[in-house]
Amino acid sequence: MSFTAPKGTFDLLPPDSETYLAVREAMARPLRLAGYGYVETPVFEETALFERGVGESTDVVTKEMYSFVTRGDDHVTLRPEGTAGVVRAAVQHRLYAGQLPVKLWYSGSFFRYERPQAGRYRHFSQVGAEALGVDDPALDAEIVALGSQAYADLGLRDVVLLLNSLGDATCRPVYRQRLQDFLRALDLDEETRRRVEINPLRVLDDKRPEVAAQVADAPLVADSLCDECRAHYDEVRRHLSAAGVTWQEAPRLVRGLDYYTRTTFEWQHAGLGAQSAVGGGGRYDGLSESIGGPAFPGVGWALGVDRTMLALRAEERELPTPTSCAVFAVPLGAAAKDRLLAVVNALRNKGIAADLAFGDRGLKGAMKAADRSGATIAVVAGQRDLDAGVVQVKDLRTGAQKPVAFDDVVEHIEKGLT
Repeated sequence: MSFTAPKGTFDLLPPDSETYLAVREAMARPLRLAGYGYVETPVFEETALFERGVGESTDVVTKEMYSFVTRGDDHVTLRPEGTAGVVRAAVQHRLYAGQLPVKLWYSGSFFRYERPQAGRYRHFSQVGAEALGVDDPALDAEIVALGSQAYADLGLRDVVLLLNSLGDATCRPVYRQRLQDFLRALDLDEETRRRVEINPLRVLDDKRPEVAAQVADAPLVADSLCDECRAHYDEVRRHLSAAGVTWQEAPRLVRGLDYYTRTTFEWQHAGLGAQSAVGGGGRYDGLSESIGGPAFPGVGWALGVDRTMLALRAEERELPTPTSCAVFAVPLGAAAKDRLLAVVNALRNKGIAADLAFGDRGLKGAMKAADRSGATIAVVAGQRDLDAGVVQVKDLRTGAQKPVAFDDVVEHIEKGLT
């Protein structure tokens, strides 16, 4: 019996894995420059954390979570998103008592039981950022600008930022009532009608064409914003303009998680079809209280690594990745292998990527391996070279070869590569 990766998952292998790492690094770079510190939370949490934080009526909680009971009768769930766990950690460790805002970023794997399709997997990777403890429109603008900068650093040209405000606990109930009155008059299926009563905003996020067509004329949340939420949104947009960030107003934009309030945003890529979102986020000022913490406002985003990879391919963008091998050593015989292992280790200690032909495959096979490695330099040694105290240094690009003394080979290569 042979095994394969579970449905909806995939194995990340070289050379694609190098591009994934480069994407993650590009997403994290603006955050580090802005003072965000790295946080890592457990890959599973108490199920109740997501039920309370994400929302019991969301598709994530009702349909997509991987939940199970442990041998100790603990009800836990593989994390379907990152914000609830980060806020839980911040509350547990009383980060709200220190310097504010608390700026955190993370990277890791997340899990949702979804229908597998291009760029949407059951095991997926995200980079996320959270800024906690301050209700300041300028902080909303900063977090949005950092996400847009990540996509700009990746060289993506067709990413569009969509922006909206969802209001807060003061004005959203007014909008909720208006929206429910509108939706109750529509010809909706029974499950969607139940959703209208529990959380009508989720109906606006329904991607089914027959539902989307009916809600096209639904009331807009912008028409129900209170003065404070409207002023907050105006300030966010003013700060974004000052930062040189461009966006499109998206008055019908909602996100699939219940904790979002006020500023809400999403990055979409035109080359990905119907599933065009590559990242998104928003403000979530009541999340801490919903999971038993103090008032601890926050704003953040998550950028999808898998979907960003698809966007890069759609634009035929190739990211520079670190050289996996610059020097390849070819030993001919056991004695030469001992000497060249020492050379390889010395090169690595100098920060030079180096590898060696293992398996005693002979000169022809070893040189083929050198070519496949991507190295620009080969170091070849046999017994005759050992007797002469030299190695043969070959430029794999030009074919030029010269003997170099064993004691000088590391310095010679180092100078040649700089």
